[in-house]
Amino acid sequence: MALWDVLKESIAKIQAHLVAKKNDLKGAAFRDASMAMCALVTAADGKIDPAERQRVAKLITTNEVLQHFPADELRAQYDANLEKLAADFDFGKVAVLQEIGKTKDKPVEARATIQIGIVIGGADGTFSEEEKAVVREACYAVGLLPYEFDL
Repeated sequence: MALWDVLKESIAKIQAHLVAKKNDLKGAAFRDASMAMCALVTAADGKIDPAERQRVAKLITTNEVLQHFPADELRAQYDANLEKLAADFDFGKVAVLQEIGKTKDKPVEARATIQIGIVIGGADGTFSEEEKAVVREACYAVGLLPYEFDL
């Protein structure tokens, strides 16, 4: 099986797991953490590519797990996090990881936030080392071990 097929199958399994848990993922902390994660993965290489930003924004608005939230709220959170990362990537990353860390005491939300990062990271057919690295950092922010996600 080709690497792309393995990645695609893995992402499909993660997305199915998220959909199964979507009724447990209605809180503001999950909304904010997942948008922080999306922004972090978008800017993982320290740059914010407009095409990638648009692709991730589309994924956010079409993801079944996030349908509980108004699209304008999701977009505002995503954009605010991207602005922090664009202004100063290192300080922005600290702020974004703190936002993600707010789900630490909610295991279902914490795990789902990490899974959202993996889905976003692999949606373009590659899950780059930079994207994996920021998702690993997010794992530590929520008290999960990266190996649980094959990172």
